[in-house]
Amino acid sequence: MSDWNIEAQLEQWRVQGLWRELRPLDDEMTCITVRSGGRGWVNFSSNDYLGLANSAEIREALTEGVAKYGGGSGASRLVCGTHRAHLDLEEALADFKGTAAALTFSSGFAVALGTIPALVGAGDTIILDKLCHASLVDAARLSGATIRVFPHNHLEKLERLLSTAKGRVLVITESIFSMDGDAAPLREIVALKEKHGAWLLVDEAHAVGVLGPQGRGLAADLGVDRQVDLHMGTLSKAFGLSGGYLAASRAVIDLLVNRARSFIYTTAPPPALAHAAQQALHLLRGERGDALRNKLQANVQRLLPLLPGTGIQAAILPLILGSEEAAMQASQELNNAGFLIPCIRFPTVARGRARLRLTVSAAHTMAHLDALKGALSTVASHGMP
Repeated sequence: MSDWNIEAQLEQWRVQGLWRELRPLDDEMTCITVRSGGRGWVNFSSNDYLGLANSAEIREALTEGVAKYGGGSGASRLVCGTHRAHLDLEEALADFKGTAAALTFSSGFAVALGTIPALVGAGDTIILDKLCHASLVDAARLSGATIRVFPHNHLEKLERLLSTAKGRVLVITESIFSMDGDAAPLREIVALKEKHGAWLLVDEAHAVGVLGPQGRGLAADLGVDRQVDLHMGTLSKAFGLSGGYLAASRAVIDLLVNRARSFIYTTAPPPALAHAAQQALHLLRGERGDALRNKLQANVQRLLPLLPGTGIQAAILPLILGSEEAAMQASQELNNAGFLIPCIRFPTVARGRARLRLTVSAAHTMAHLDALKGALSTVASHGMP
């Protein structure tokens, strides 16, 4: 172990401004207001876009689920059987996404790691946007397929790569990109994948619940959801819970049950979570979901004068500062002012693209938003670009 020199690597990260550490939080908190060591902050870094994580409905649904199913699932669903709660949730998700079937996983990362290597391998080609999430990149590498990357949202490069791709071809993109908050040109990508006979996987993690009719995501908002082959999403953001899903054809889901290693070789998520996720989905699709989306969009619009928008009403507002030092300083000043907005640095984003990543929730009040605007103005007066 001494030859690994881990301590020197850690020290190098400290010097480079890349050191990370966990922030312990007090027990009594919400996803919007957090406390640690007696101090409190308004949280503008959570992906709880609709404020459901701490809602009475989700608390009650989880409590009901635990009372009905207990705390855990026991083992893999292929080993000890599948709880009805998981099947009911998957049927509801398939209906929500307009597909024949769906499969749930323990996390969005597990969805990617299970799905992509199960569908493509050696001799096939994966073409993905340069800014795709780390889970998609890692899954592509794990598959053994040839990987080709196109510059962010660069349709001409995408078409050139499609024209020379070998084997089965899978195009991968996010719908709303997690660090920049901008949208993929899904209509054009769909047209290109169909022209070249490729499949398309769209990760709607940051769009489901936020955009589209009933919160069904950007693909549904643009009217191309029926032409997307693989709908990937998460229960960990707008749903206010934990887990992930893949919605697709019945044949694809059957393939994943037999081949997706992150599904087969892991203990199933607690059925109580699946029970609560059904309640969250019911809320998303109804009048309550519409009201929360309208509130979220109003909150985003209130901040846009200070933070250039994304062109659509997504909930991610990046403030790109460049250097790690500038981002860390701005984050600390906002922390001192009572706002939790950690800086995002390499390797999460490219070098020279360090930033503050502000995420907005329907649970933020006008007082929260106006106070943040004032704090951002103060930080800007201290030299923030």
